Amino acid sequence: MQEEVVIVVGAGPAGLATAACLHLQSVPYIILEREDCYAPLWKKKAYDRLHLHLAKQFCELPHMSFPAAFPTYVPRKQFLQYLEDYVSHFKISPLYQRWVESANYNELTKKWHVEVRNTNSNEMEEFCSRFLVVATGETSDAFIPEVEGLNTFTGEFFHSTHYKSGKEYNNKNVLVVGSGNSGMEIALDLSNHGAKTSIVVRSPLHILSRETMYLASYLFKYLPFNWLESLVVMVSRLMYGDLTKYGIPRAEEGPFTMKKKYNKYPVLDVGTCKKIKSGEIQVLPAMTSIRGNDVLFGDGRSHPFEVIIFATGFKRSTNKWLKGDDYLLNEDGFSKAFPNSWKGKNGLYCAGLSGRGFHGMGMDGQNIANEIKSLLECPKE
Repeated sequence: MQEEVVIVVGAGPAGLATAACLHLQSVPYIILEREDCYAPLWKKKAYDRLHLHLAKQFCELPHMSFPAAFPTYVPRKQFLQYLEDYVSHFKISPLYQRWVESANYNELTKKWHVEVRNTNSNEMEEFCSRFLVVATGETSDAFIPEVEGLNTFTGEFFHSTHYKSGKEYNNKNVLVVGSGNSGMEIALDLSNHGAKTSIVVRSPLHILSRETMYLASYLFKYLPFNWLESLVVMVSRLMYGDLTKYGIPRAEEGPFTMKKKYNKYPVLDVGTCKKIKSGEIQVLPAMTSIRGNDVLFGDGRSHPFEVIIFATGFKRSTNKWLKGDDYLLNEDGFSKAFPNSWKGKNGLYCAGLSGRGFHGMGMDGQNIANEIKSLLECPKE
């Protein structure tokens, strides 16, 4: 059994942020990553036109700013360059193709025992550590919902993590299922490349401009929550008008309340609304079933499609391997210990599972590294 001081599970941005903070505190650690690269979602499973949805100053990882020459909304290619520089600067070297199968706290040894499958050799490896950091991220496992008749669909269907560009879908009937930021942006990209694009909007949502969100991010420090939320909703309605006539249900609760209660982000519009209003992108209600190439919807109508792209989000899989974490993470794998969402018991921590984006990941990483350093310097009797 290989003994470590800290084991970090996951080499996405949250894991990298934690590793950098541990490095600066001179705390020894290893990172276990199930894929063959760091930040695999960004490197291998993101579409070409993806940009950071928030301004760059709200997306920096700890102890390294974006280059001044980078645009306000950093494109995927430049973000990957930033991550490469980050990994190099902080000397981060994850152990790749390590699939964690179980992690248990041993009361006798007072250590975490972690069983890992090396997917390259298919051999089992065992590690133990005083501290365990769960940094597997909000976007761990791609999720496609069960739809009656999906197995009869005669066209192509896949999760949005396999979508790269709309170039190959020119003049094809394409349905995007899911109206979060990824779904809306993929629909725009498809339409820009000449696809006959439709998008399923099943539940109420808020659509904000980037500029509105940028301003709100600053005003959070100065205005009461309710005032700011009311202001943002008013500005959105002035900019976009009544979107219910285009098939987009109006949300009763404010955008930041919905984020807090349901972890549902507002949509930051990059041009999709204009396409919806012009009729270039058709909005459809929830799917009910599929028969061949016909998709049936909640309003009783059906439409034929050649391609279905599921932008239906992700599930967390920590409940499959992490034992004894019920007090810290909920059934869906998000932290429920707010405001100390990063801190568990017996040397267990989590980074990037509080739904607060890159800023939250960075704060978690710094808090974790600071506490571990203090415990190593002043151990409890």
